[in-house]
Amino acid sequence: MTGEPRTTPFRMPEHLFAELASGGGSAPAVAFLEQGERARRLLLLRTLLKRVRDLPTPLTEAASAWQVFKEAAERAPEAVERLLLAPTTGAWIAHLLRRLHGTATGPPLWVEAARLNALAVAASLHAGTEASLRVALDDGALHLPGLGLARLPDGAPGPSAGRAGTRAGIMTLGGPDRGGRPTTLTCRPAPVPVDRPGPEDPVRLPPRTLTHPAPDDPGAPGWHPLRTLTHSTPAGPVAIPLEDLDPYRDLDGPIPPARLDHDEAVAWQRLFDEAAAILAGADGADGADGADGADGGAGARPGRLDPALIRSVVPWARTALLPPPPPEVRVSASSGDAYGAMVIARPSSALALAEALVHEFQHSKLAALIHLFPLVSDDRTERFYAPWRPDPRHLTGLLHGAYAFTGVAGFWRDRLADPAHAGTAAYHFALRRTQSRLVVRTLLTSGRLTEAGHALVTGLARTLDAWLREPVPAPARARARTAAALHRTEWRLRNLLPPPGRPAGPGPEGHSVPLGHGAGGSAAPDGLRFRSDRASWPDVRTPLFAVPPAEPGTPDEHLAAGDPAAAFDGYAKGLEREPGDPHLLAGRIVARAVLEPGPAARRALARPELLLPPPRAAG
Repeated sequence: MTGEPRTTPFRMPEHLFAELASGGGSAPAVAFLEQGERARRLLLLRTLLKRVRDLPTPLTEAASAWQVFKEAAERAPEAVERLLLAPTTGAWIAHLLRRLHGTATGPPLWVEAARLNALAVAASLHAGTEASLRVALDDGALHLPGLGLARLPDGAPGPSAGRAGTRAGIMTLGGPDRGGRPTTLTCRPAPVPVDRPGPEDPVRLPPRTLTHPAPDDPGAPGWHPLRTLTHSTPAGPVAIPLEDLDPYRDLDGPIPPARLDHDEAVAWQRLFDEAAAILAGADGADGADGADGADGGAGARPGRLDPALIRSVVPWARTALLPPPPPEVRVSASSGDAYGAMVIARPSSALALAEALVHEFQHSKLAALIHLFPLVSDDRTERFYAPWRPDPRHLTGLLHGAYAFTGVAGFWRDRLADPAHAGTAAYHFALRRTQSRLVVRTLLTSGRLTEAGHALVTGLARTLDAWLREPVPAPARARARTAAALHRTEWRLRNLLPPPGRPAGPGPEGHSVPLGHGAGGSAAPDGLRFRSDRASWPDVRTPLFAVPPAEPGTPDEHLAAGDPAAAFDGYAKGLEREPGDPHLLAGRIVARAVLEPGPAARRALARPELLLPPPRAAG
């Protein structure tokens, strides 16, 4: 590892860019993105070191900590490189730079800057070097990136200064207790695989420590190792952090540890194993002509992912095994500052986890591309329709969605030949390819793409156009088309007001709709008026329409089951009780369009907000 800047231009070969522009990307293409992230990480770190050089601190100064880090890198370059490129390192650097620019808040600045000292201690432990550094403690605890959490017995509350000494992989941590007296802990820090007990899979013991082993509660004194998800590859096992301890594991500022209980961690490993097997099952799938990237093996085509590329999985809002989340609850997120990391609420199925892993890694790839190339000139105005969001989006968000959901469409395309998933796969593939292509058209006609951005989005369009020519069973295609129309209609009802004084013509049931407006693209035209009272709303229809209900009861279920007449009646009765309800009104508009297709239906779908009751005049 070196902190010296590159002396040659950083250029991406055209064939690698073309692979990524298709929505996929071979192993060499992804490796190039990782090289770019490394270069960016070093530049940001150099800027950070300059900014904290004169920061008042009771700890070892930054220059000395960085020297310990570099000496460890000479002895154990691969291990220390992993520390440098860890998602939490990127998140810390970005957050601290924002703090130094006055755009973020957090604990005392010297405490956050002391993360560098913790990185140096962790690097020294990996390399087996000898070092002694003054470090920041939080309630008597020191987090060691990539290793775990050490907590002193009866440590002093709040931030305090301690000392960490390392020698031959052993750490002695000292600091004040609650009474101000010195207290110490000696341990051999190391991560551990998640235990998977069973008759043929004995419990793996934590690494040897020189104190009593600590329980799972990170508030107890002792050593709390980072647990890792084990993934088998032809080159050997890969350890992927199941990150529940690092304060910089989230997408914003530092947060306290939230240790998973043992059963929940085991559940993650089992689900991850199953998700990895699903992803591996795509290796032999055939691609449509013109839809794939250059030959690069598994992972080159959109929707493919080698789980070994994941840098960490951060469990979201789950610290117990029960109750499992309902199938429609799928929460996942990622950040461009933390390449390869994904925050995920453990879903109820391996298929949902596999889809989430693909989705979030697509975001990581695009974020890395944006760090290399300006792709869009974005004024950050949130006025565009995104078919997977309840709110208006800016162009950068729209581009991220298009790239992520092109990958998701490819994921479901790979499941079409799998008897276990073929039914739902056909629906999701049909839905996501259509929605993604709609957004791609918005981007291409926005006039805001750079030359590189236009090349990228054109590559996505080429992939999606080829997929749109592929046959999908008619029932699944019809449900996907209906679900897409429902989302767009409800989005407009919840987010938009009709323009005042607009010429209108007669529409369904005597309401007024503008003349000459077809369904159009997803871009919000100039002059649209957004509601001031708009709020987030749940998209319950997209998952509902995946499988037609055998015994429909609600209007949505009747529509999903292919009975628009029963659905229309149900929506109409609901609107008698709740006039103007956007969910019910969207359903009635779409059900009517299915029953009576034609120009009037298309006009109603194009501007459904004109069917809402007019807003009351002020005063």
